Amino acid sequence: MNKIDLTREGRAVLSLESRALGQLADRLDSGFSRACELLLACEGRVIVVGMGKSGHIGGKIAATLASTGTPAFFVHPGEASHGDLGMITPGDLVIAISNSGETPEILTLLPIIKRMGIPLIAMTGQTASTLGNTAVECLDTGVDKEACPHNLAPTTSTTATLGMGDALAVAVLKSRGFSRDDFARSHPGGTLGRRLLIYVRDVMHTRHDMPLVASGSQLTTALEEMSAKGLGMTGIVNPEGHLIGIYTDGDVRRSINQSIDVKTAVIDQVMVSDPRSTTADTLAAEVVQLMRQHSINGLFAVDPEQRPIGALNALDLMRAGIF
Repeated sequence: MNKIDLTREGRAVLSLESRALGQLADRLDSGFSRACELLLACEGRVIVVGMGKSGHIGGKIAATLASTGTPAFFVHPGEASHGDLGMITPGDLVIAISNSGETPEILTLLPIIKRMGIPLIAMTGQTASTLGNTAVECLDTGVDKEACPHNLAPTTSTTATLGMGDALAVAVLKSRGFSRDDFARSHPGGTLGRRLLIYVRDVMHTRHDMPLVASGSQLTTALEEMSAKGLGMTGIVNPEGHLIGIYTDGDVRRSINQSIDVKTAVIDQVMVSDPRSTTADTLAAEVVQLMRQHSINGLFAVDPEQRPIGALNALDLMRAGIF
């Protein structure tokens, strides 16, 4: 076991790969734009192929494209020549990844891809290779050296290829006008999807489930309303139905500490006036930020006239998987 400065070695790897990405960015040219245009014009699916470490990178690139508005999937080139080639159909587009540009399993597929009239984009470190010369567009992902001290293990080259895939995916999604809502629809089961798809209207309590009392009510009436509705708060409305105050579980404790007579006090004496509120069309995730920023556990949604139309608390957001 050699004694080395492990932190220094780690930094050296990251610095080397960072420089490689910078060089990759500097040499992007019109070929990259044409590759993006091919992706945008594709009426079928984008099929990504690659062997070994390039295959792992290809799987990630295909997943990124698929989640950002470009239907895509990965096909193992070794399996493709044994039946999986049927997954590639006219109208599709192929992205082939090979650092050498001479991977046998990929070269076997090239005549078939060409015969089917399917556009081929290559990602390779050797643009003058067989793959590079066959492709409609060849994206140069070459690097000066691998981070591996023997210059053998795919490290810097796979990082460069992954970066090129991300560059394609992001450029194309921007060109498509792919929105936050579009992204959320691709991720309905995850935290990202919930944060981008769930609005206040989806989790708030409405109508008779809202805890509300009229201005001038006894504090005991407000406490009964809080207990009945179970949200740890009640809103106070004026005769016109506008929200003018809020009273919470925390305010109850403060009232007791201030020796306020709960039996005789009027809600207007102890409520928090002009409380913070939200709208039904606000993203629930934005309400979480509001609550955290102002250390509050619940609030009301109001209409443009400041009339309460819903109520929610931190527990509602937790149940929705937002908090």
